[in-house]
Amino acid sequence: MGKAIMLQGTGSNVGKSLLVAGLCRAAARRGLVVRPFKPQNMSNNAAVTPEGGEIGRAQATQALACGVPPHTDMNPVLLKPETETGAQVIVQGQRLTRAEAADYAGLKPRLMGAVLESFAQLKSTSDLVIVEGAGSPAETNLRPRDIANMGFATAADVPVVLAGDIDRGGVIAQLVGTHAVLDDRDRAMIVATVINRFRGDVRLFDDGVRDIVARTGWPCLGVVPWFADAWKLPAEDAVEVTGAGTGPCKIAVPVLSRIANFDDLDPLKLEPGVEVVMIPPGQPLPGDADLVILAGTKSTIGELGFVRAQGWHIDLAAHIRRGGHVLGICGGYQMLGQRVADPGGVDGAIAQVAGLGALDVETVMAPQKRLGLTAARDVLTGTDVTGYEIHMGETDGPDRARPFLSLDGRGEGAVSATGRVMGTYLHGVFGSDAFRAAFLARIGATGGASYGPVIDQTLIELAEHLEAHLDVEGLLALAR
Repeated sequence: MGKAIMLQGTGSNVGKSLLVAGLCRAAARRGLVVRPFKPQNMSNNAAVTPEGGEIGRAQATQALACGVPPHTDMNPVLLKPETETGAQVIVQGQRLTRAEAADYAGLKPRLMGAVLESFAQLKSTSDLVIVEGAGSPAETNLRPRDIANMGFATAADVPVVLAGDIDRGGVIAQLVGTHAVLDDRDRAMIVATVINRFRGDVRLFDDGVRDIVARTGWPCLGVVPWFADAWKLPAEDAVEVTGAGTGPCKIAVPVLSRIANFDDLDPLKLEPGVEVVMIPPGQPLPGDADLVILAGTKSTIGELGFVRAQGWHIDLAAHIRRGGHVLGICGGYQMLGQRVADPGGVDGAIAQVAGLGALDVETVMAPQKRLGLTAARDVLTGTDVTGYEIHMGETDGPDRARPFLSLDGRGEGAVSATGRVMGTYLHGVFGSDAFRAAFLARIGATGGASYGPVIDQTLIELAEHLEAHLDVEGLLALAR
């Protein structure tokens, strides 16, 4: 039976996922059999595991840092927001239900069983489990039925290291305030702190560290400077989605209201000949874009209304008239069609809505979700490509006669008669280096980066960054 240590944060987006990934790689480099674990995650950036389940993308990256395939036990509860108040609930990799925020609390006692079961399974097959919390343990209103932070830590008896984000300011108040609002039992679970995302000379915060220790009694394991190459690793939250690159080929990506699986874009950001520009709501699509990518979305029908509200449907039509290229991935592919029908109310209350009309296909939503890793071939060049499917709905129509990819001899996706508008259900295709280069060539750009080695090298550098600024040995010794 292995040991465990948990990293919680003073708030969302304080860098917990990145710290856990670096610690996983540091532990693996010591020869430990290490696994990541996040009891509950909320993200539309999901990954598909080899056994055909869904987990948060951050846990898949952390598994990569450990040198093992991702598994559904690493993230037993995944919430995928569909509206401002409702989310799809994924339990141990499979869709359980859709729940409104007001009703979700009632599910938590049932979900805690799955959380503890998955955690026990990981502990039984590893030397060390590094657990990531969600949000903040200082959200005391959520504590009675909590399964993500102290509710889990106390139930599983896992010691906690609390991380604060100095870059956003007020890190002393973050840590001391958390100490103040926790009850005695939860406070006793915290064994140390970490200060994350410092910019400048870390020695300038020595007095701050001493003040935090004096006020909380928690030792500080280190002040971690900002890790500049964090952008190269897949982001967990849509708030972290940014553009990158300065190459001559401009790829514009509208930031959808429920954008999902946006790590599809990451390999393109590493290409020296490419500039990926994320277009926020309220701004038009740039007229000089070579390619517009409509990424995945958790709510295709609702997203079509959002796209029209921004005027992006007009910009997209103008882009196509100018001879520009368009690629829709998953929900983006569905939106490019003539119509999206939802007779069973899977995607919302609206029964059907007109699509953007760029592809001659129609989509009918269905309750069954298609999940799985997939090997395919580029129809145009014959280049091999790997990816994964994670969608609800079936798409058909005349443009399907010109498939984008070939899967086991059957066509997948669709291409317009001009060849400039394309759609596919396959996520992760740009992670295949040869395919990415071939795709960029068809829009007049060049590719040549090696994505996998870049990610692995970044994880190595992240681990070394933590080793240099954090008492990693002391942190691992706190596990029990």
